[in-house]
Amino acid sequence: MTALPRGESPGSSATDDGVAADETATSPAGEAGDGETSTPTSTPAPASEGSGGRAAPGGSDAAEGTDGTGPASGTEEAGGGGPSEDDAVPGTDGNTGGDAVPGTDGNTEGDAVAGTAGNAEGDATAAAAPSEAEAELAAQRELRERIEKRKAEKEGPIAAGTKLSGPAADLLAAVRAVESGDKPATAFFDSPAPSPARRSVPAPAPARERTPEPARAPRAASPEAVAAVAAVLAGGGAPEALAGPAAATLGAQADEALREDPWRLLSLPGVAPEQADGFARALLGAGCGPDDERRTAALVGWLLERATLQGHTALDADQVRAALAGRAVSDPDAAVQHAIAEGVVLVFQDGPEGEESAEETDEESGGTGSDDGAAEPAAGREPVQVLLGLDRYALAEESLADGLARLVNACEKDADWSDAAAAAPSPSAAELIRTVAAHGLVAHTGGEAARAEPAALIAAAGGLGLRALGATHSVDGRQRLAETVGDPAAAVTLAGLLSGTEGPGRDEEGALALDLLVVLDAPQLDVETGAMLVESLADGTRVVLSGDPGVLGSAGAGRVFADVLAARACPQVVSRTPDAGPIGELVSGIGIGELNQVEAPGKEVVIVPVRDAGEAVHRTVQLVADSVPRVIGVPSSQTQVITVGHGGSAGTRALNEALKQRLNPGPGRFGGFDPGDRVAHVPAPGRTVPGVVVSADAEGLHLDCAGSPVVVPQERVAASVRHAWALSAHQAAGMRWPAVVVVLPGDAAQGLSRPWVYTAFGRGERHLSVVHGVDQALPRAVAESPAQDRTTRLRALLEASEG
Repeated sequence: MTALPRGESPGSSATDDGVAADETATSPAGEAGDGETSTPTSTPAPASEGSGGRAAPGGSDAAEGTDGTGPASGTEEAGGGGPSEDDAVPGTDGNTGGDAVPGTDGNTEGDAVAGTAGNAEGDATAAAAPSEAEAELAAQRELRERIEKRKAEKEGPIAAGTKLSGPAADLLAAVRAVESGDKPATAFFDSPAPSPARRSVPAPAPARERTPEPARAPRAASPEAVAAVAAVLAGGGAPEALAGPAAATLGAQADEALREDPWRLLSLPGVAPEQADGFARALLGAGCGPDDERRTAALVGWLLERATLQGHTALDADQVRAALAGRAVSDPDAAVQHAIAEGVVLVFQDGPEGEESAEETDEESGGTGSDDGAAEPAAGREPVQVLLGLDRYALAEESLADGLARLVNACEKDADWSDAAAAAPSPSAAELIRTVAAHGLVAHTGGEAARAEPAALIAAAGGLGLRALGATHSVDGRQRLAETVGDPAAAVTLAGLLSGTEGPGRDEEGALALDLLVVLDAPQLDVETGAMLVESLADGTRVVLSGDPGVLGSAGAGRVFADVLAARACPQVVSRTPDAGPIGELVSGIGIGELNQVEAPGKEVVIVPVRDAGEAVHRTVQLVADSVPRVIGVPSSQTQVITVGHGGSAGTRALNEALKQRLNPGPGRFGGFDPGDRVAHVPAPGRTVPGVVVSADAEGLHLDCAGSPVVVPQERVAASVRHAWALSAHQAAGMRWPAVVVVLPGDAAQGLSRPWVYTAFGRGERHLSVVHGVDQALPRAVAESPAQDRTTRLRALLEASEG
């Protein structure tokens, strides 16, 4: 394997410690650069606890697993890397509880005294008014509830080609029939329930102005209910801070629910099994044990919820059983059966031919299903995989598959695209236009340069009189697309389009008033957002899913773009437009597993070797504040630092603290922020909006986010705003900057993967500096084939719909 690109660094000014800040770069293996002797490489350093979080391997973009016993994997995959709630909620290290748990460095296995109060929507102790984004999320949840209700009322099943056991209510009814003797135990798999019918399009949503609207108060629990829950929590030794979240989550009778089933405490974000076990022992005494059915059912649900943080929409039943065994459950099979019977999870079955039922497999093998419902395979046949999943993700994947199939089959000729294709600016753009002219759903893949092709498609469709729009993951992506198309009205963010704050609004039937929708940054699309999107599109709307399959995947559950590509559910157009320049050449090589040395005569790519995390922070500050502005000509305000995790001695927290001291020192009088601070506003999990602090008053913290004013209420600042001179790669996905500094300290080696490196290195437009201290871990991460570690059902659903 060839070395990482090397070349002269931006300068050679000496620092106060006698180390040249801008010395000639070397390769990651310690190969001497021009005129340099071999530079000692660093070895992986132990995790540092001094910066308020776990070192990068534990607090990286890949969310942590379930203490080594859970089925969820923290690795990242090409086109679908492991999501992380630390990217969704600032200040956390890969979980929904985050730093609220003292002594746990950002996981959910810590002390129950304070750790269970955090959640992915913000601090759970804050029952006060949410932000405008929370109001948006609440409105979307209400929309989903209405759609699900209408769906339940629909008659006539639509075959989805899977062995879905059915909604929780139908499943529970089947279980009761088994218990009464009306059906055999194998009936759990014998009869697939009808798949959801296409859901009705919601009523038109009034367009909202793009100025911050007053936050709507949630339906908070009454003070009496909170007080009653607090009394129960106190009796079990749990923190009083959980009273509000528990009352809101479990309802008005939350105190009685917790007395009857103390393990329902696990339904609160940030609560770990050890904490729930302690609470249960305090309330029930000798009346509870590790095999208590209430405990095992709660554990199964908790494992599935944890898995969604890794991007899974379902888990193999064997993985769940293994995780239960690691939690001292003596009979994992019985525990899984009980969880199914109680409707905690749904069960699915994927046979070797997709359509084979467990009953057919049993008959062929001459036996019956195993006691956990998994069919024994016949001789010479592949075993049948049994998956467990939560109903919300099952519903989303079924609906998304149905909606995509509808789009494929509803395409009608609406214009003559031949002249537009002939006038396209590139052969790849012409191919995309011709393909879209004949198909209702198209997948388009390519790098940064290939974004010009969907832009040309949008412009061509507009010239034909069609209502065409491009939706991106980030505000930055929206601005870049609008500049390429030449029409600000032709680009929106996907979140803004679905909420009604951006775009053309909805027609009289409640569908988005569009003839063509191009979704850029498609790898960032999760299954729930994807389902909401297709439900909002009328029959005949053309859809293009466009993106780079090599980047990190969505922060939410699922791998929509990768599953659509793998299922070959629609025509695929592969761009032949390469990314230009040394950075483009470097990133293209990483995409195929090669860490190539590239020529960088204009110092487009520079490697800065470091020995330890302290030196990494020092060099990073020097590059951002001095070397890059002086030599490259990119100001500090347009230079972005990207590192592996939030915790650790060279994570985002440590780097942001050092960069603030150098670039915008101040007392942090506005909740830790000062005017001029670069910040990241996280209005909802998975969405990061860069901004700058303007001021603060009684209304909240005032930000300027890409020219739009945003007011964050005081109670939401700690949960949704963080400093952003340094970001994680997941937060940076979908955005680009003129210059990027990627920081790889020695303790970050375990957090590296090919998608992570590909994403981070590809964020720079003109310049990339790599502060490198991971030795051979970098080429190994690039060379190793990324693990496809997200378990989803969408691919099977799409393939079955084609059959």
